[in-house]
Amino acid sequence: MSTDNIKEIVKEKYGEAALRVGAGGNACCGSAPSRRSGCADPITSNLYDASQAGLIPEEAMLASLGCGNPTALAKLRPGETVLDLGSGGGIDVLLSARRVGPTGKAYGLDMTDEMLALANENKRKSGLSNVEFLKGEIEHIPLPDNSVDVIISNCVINLSADKDRVFAEAFRVLKPGGRFAVSDVVSKGEVPAEIRKSMLAWVGCVAGALEQDDYRGKLLAAGFEEVDLEPTRTYGVEDAREFLSAQGFDVDAIASQVAGKFLSAFVRATKPGPSRGGRTSCQ
Repeated sequence: MSTDNIKEIVKEKYGEAALRVGAGGNACCGSAPSRRSGCADPITSNLYDASQAGLIPEEAMLASLGCGNPTALAKLRPGETVLDLGSGGGIDVLLSARRVGPTGKAYGLDMTDEMLALANENKRKSGLSNVEFLKGEIEHIPLPDNSVDVIISNCVINLSADKDRVFAEAFRVLKPGGRFAVSDVVSKGEVPAEIRKSMLAWVGCVAGALEQDDYRGKLLAAGFEEVDLEPTRTYGVEDAREFLSAQGFDVDAIASQVAGKFLSAFVRATKPGPSRGGRTSCQ
């Protein structure tokens, strides 16, 4: 499948998800939805605690298609500029904006018109003024060099067909000493191609997760230092049993090839150079 085809599929799926939220539902791609608790699956559920949920409009929570909670794991400081790659309905942007305070700024970048419209409505409801949503692609970030303190993202980079470009762009817009702190889906070890394809289809609307060592290697090649990958959730065959059975797999027969091979992870890295306050660690 070509890069352009992947991009169009992602735009279509996430546009449909935004419209579902706007119509009073939620953004689940596959699992049976629950308006009270969001998508009823082990990937998108229970990522945000009640205190965070109370800080943002309900529609922002319902539009979340993430696999982690980068705002809880990234150390954001008052006055910093944060960029969320693939910001969707804006949940992580709004939470970040509160963390960096009125002297800071939180940008969200998304290529889907429907998600941007939903995000801007959520911004209006939140009353926050230090938030800006930008239209664009994560492979071509519409911000100048050395302009951002922290880049976050929530299960979006795995959707890109050109991850090298994404990492190069993230490196470009980060200030010296800036931090890369994203949640993403990765794989671990070898998995037969057909099983891998179906598992990744289950993990997200469209997914192309890197093997974890490849993820580290690409970040290092882009110029990042202090690369660290911390697993946050591991998905097993039981999590995907219904989906895989519908794809024609004998789930019990492939269980050993799936167990522990697909996971959500929090990925940290640092752009070389002095950071504000003289600290370079993103932890």
